Amino acid sequence: MATQPPADTAGEARPQLPLFYRSPEPLSSARHGDWRLKQGDLAFAAETAFVPIVVGELAAAARNYPIVFAADNSQPIAVLGLEARNLFVTEGRWAEDGYLPAYVRRYPFAFIATTNPDGFALAIDTASDRVAQGGTEGEPLFADGQPTELTKQALGFCDAFQGEATATRAFAEALASNELLVDRRADATLPDGRRLGLDGFRVVDAEKFAQLPDELVVEWHRKGWLALVHFHLLSLERFSALLNRQSALQPAKAQEEVA
Repeated sequence: MATQPPADTAGEARPQLPLFYRSPEPLSSARHGDWRLKQGDLAFAAETAFVPIVVGELAAAARNYPIVFAADNSQPIAVLGLEARNLFVTEGRWAEDGYLPAYVRRYPFAFIATTNPDGFALAIDTASDRVAQGGTEGEPLFADGQPTELTKQALGFCDAFQGEATATRAFAEALASNELLVDRRADATLPDGRRLGLDGFRVVDAEKFAQLPDELVVEWHRKGWLALVHFHLLSLERFSALLNRQSALQPAKAQEEVA
């Protein structure tokens, strides 16, 4: 079984809809003046094994997940499972021992590219179960034609995320341009005998990384990129933790399939 990371680039407009989003629209008081955001859970992320991350959270994410890079655009990605399942979401709740990525936290809001001078506008996924038109349930997105505090906070979060996404692309492009990324595949055998394979991702070649020119090492140290690479390399040990987590979460299912 082969599972590949998504091709989404965090914060970058792409022809295909990004992970989780089905019908995003730019927010406006004229169109969404009576729309509201209801309370909800994280069930929307239960069936994804990969989530894009940005450089500002790489260190935190590396404590829980293997961090790899997408083969097509070098986007950093947190691996959340060994097959089409997020091992950190159960009944709509994220595990307390797992870092909750910013990409998940911002949903159903996002930034999308526009033709205005700013280049991006706050959007919302109108297909989300949390979004409602009219009624009294949830919090309003606008009041008297003006953004509510909820919408202002979403704007601030997405603005910060967009800045991190720009910094992330610079880091990923530097790794790729210096030919530090190599294709890798991870294979695992579950206690029930099933074999899983993860491909379509890259990792930093530790030997090439150790041979970077001194001037580049100094430059990357000042930018904080050396530490990011070390966090990434250390995080690869978390693949064994994912295997253990899957074995612990599905013992009954494994016994049934063996039988």
